[in-house]
Amino acid sequence: MSQTLATSRKQPLTAPQAAFMVASGDAGFRKQVLAALSAARHDAVEAEGGADALLKLELGRYAGLVLDRQLPDLDADELAGLVASQYPQLPVEVLDSAVPVAGLRAGAGPTDFRALIQALRATRPAANPPRAAAALPAPVAAPPAELLPGMVGNSPHLTDLSALVRLVAARRTTVLVLGETGTGKEMIAQALHQESGRAQRPFVVVNCAAIPEALLESELFGFTRGAFTGAVQTRAGRIHAAHTGTLFLDEIGELPLGLQAKLLRFLQQGELQKLGSNETQRVDVRVVAATNQDLQARVEAGEFRRDLYYRLAVFPIELQPLRTRVADVAPLARHFLRQLAAEAAMPEPRLAVETLDLLERYPWPGNVRELQHALERAFILAAGEAELAPRHFPVAEGWQVTRGNGPRRAMPWQEVNASVAV
Repeated sequence: MSQTLATSRKQPLTAPQAAFMVASGDAGFRKQVLAALSAARHDAVEAEGGADALLKLELGRYAGLVLDRQLPDLDADELAGLVASQYPQLPVEVLDSAVPVAGLRAGAGPTDFRALIQALRATRPAANPPRAAAALPAPVAAPPAELLPGMVGNSPHLTDLSALVRLVAARRTTVLVLGETGTGKEMIAQALHQESGRAQRPFVVVNCAAIPEALLESELFGFTRGAFTGAVQTRAGRIHAAHTGTLFLDEIGELPLGLQAKLLRFLQQGELQKLGSNETQRVDVRVVAATNQDLQARVEAGEFRRDLYYRLAVFPIELQPLRTRVADVAPLARHFLRQLAAEAAMPEPRLAVETLDLLERYPWPGNVRELQHALERAFILAAGEAELAPRHFPVAEGWQVTRGNGPRRAMPWQEVNASVAV
């Protein structure tokens, strides 16, 4: 696993403005392309897969992207389409690592990116003419992605998030969902399951923070009769229950150190061993984990295994907090009011202009969940009134805001992190 995947967002990666990126799981192929680019006097940065490339694109500026068709984690053509939609000015080309790159004569390479790619293709050995001559389809910009089922909002972040989920859902790749409490991490896990070929199979949830440490191992891996006092019969664990489906490990940061090694072995080998048994069982389980903690900081503090972190963070998906996506507040508020009115068999109340202004200015430390609960309280206090007014919401420090104060737009994620770091 690339060390760069674990790079903190508070210490963003940087790259020369004219640098290219070469994304491939084949170190030899990356070396060949980097040598050719260097001969053409171009700087280049490596990425060890599609997820690594997406992270570096988010944190740096690049002059072009070269994708290996044989990426280890994502489909290259789908990724090229996603990148084209997110970074329309960035040239993207797909090469095949199965066909070696001979390289360019030092100093003779063209400066135009697409001309350079054509030169790389032209200099390949003709040992395998059918493959070398095969036409590679040019990446086509993907149409705007629809939001995932159950997702409500107008922010670009939700569109990008939906595209990422659909991109990785069909694979067995382990996904780590990151985000503050209340941002909807379990909804993303459910979407990954529903968008995959496992949708009709079990979706098993394990909250690592809610189960006592003494019971967590038996809950996850199961136990045999007599394994401990009270074990009167053999029982399968949650992992076995998720066979052919998806296992969602919520609050993975709370997993005790003693269990982390056993979970790592399961992730690596696809085998589990019941408590009290010497036999192993193979299971087919797609794992999605989630946390609101800084796992990198816990790794540095010796509270979380580094190898387990890298194994979980194969494809990280990060949910932005509600305060950074103001455009989602109004649609979410109306969505929750519609649900509340339907449950109570009452007319749906309107949001006064002053109320909507109030909701959009509040920072929502509890994120979407806090917004939902605040609206439920206001709906009850309104007692059937046609309009929700500011007086129906808690009068507390932070709520007394007026138009003109606070952000007029959603702050970029990097900008929020930079302000927190300071």
